[in-house]
Amino acid sequence: MKIRTLRSLLWGLLAVVLATAVFSALAGLDDSGGPDFDPLFSAFFGVTFGQIAAITFGAQAVSAEFQGGALRASLAAVPDRVRWFAAKAVAIGVPALVVGLVTGGVSLVLGTAALGTRASGLTWSEGFRGVIGCGLYLMLMALLAAGLAALLRSGVATLSILIPFLLIVSFVIGSASGTLADFLPDKAGQVVLHETWDGALGAWTGLAVTAAWAAAALTAGAWSVRRRDA
Repeated sequence: MKIRTLRSLLWGLLAVVLATAVFSALAGLDDSGGPDFDPLFSAFFGVTFGQIAAITFGAQAVSAEFQGGALRASLAAVPDRVRWFAAKAVAIGVPALVVGLVTGGVSLVLGTAALGTRASGLTWSEGFRGVIGCGLYLMLMALLAAGLAALLRSGVATLSILIPFLLIVSFVIGSASGTLADFLPDKAGQVVLHETWDGALGAWTGLAVTAAWAAAALTAGAWSVRRRDA
């Protein structure tokens, strides 16, 4: 499997864990919480940065196929392009989910340890929901990037769109709950990481919205792979 043989992709998966864990721990050390302080989201705050590594992994895993005739070689082995792309999505989604679950567990442990007594109100079920939600969310963001990379045939173009969107646009509208902004892929999916949320979506319906975004991107990517020359 090419993902196992490309060192940059393996480092990308490791970066998901490291970035999320480090920033979650740092967020827990900040004791300047106000009345809106959310201990669960503080424990998983690093996902905001870990998702950058996740989308980089998804984009690079697909864009590598468009370099040096790799796609022609892949299609020679699997002539059905839609089937090949579906297998590629699985090859991206499964390790992203596994790494995402590990990331969620590490972040919960480090984040709550850094929070100390401020995390005493969190229940076991909330922590479990956060870990599962973290894994699913990071997987869906990696698949969203993979679909967009297949559509654009460029990892650079994909990251040039997604990274500014996640780091700038999402932060700018981050406080606007109860609006169409709740249905953006990152904001919807991160509801599961909050202890409470006043927006239009719940924990699992938010992830369903992110899944719809990822499905739309993968569908567009499959169309591009099927219709365009290798």
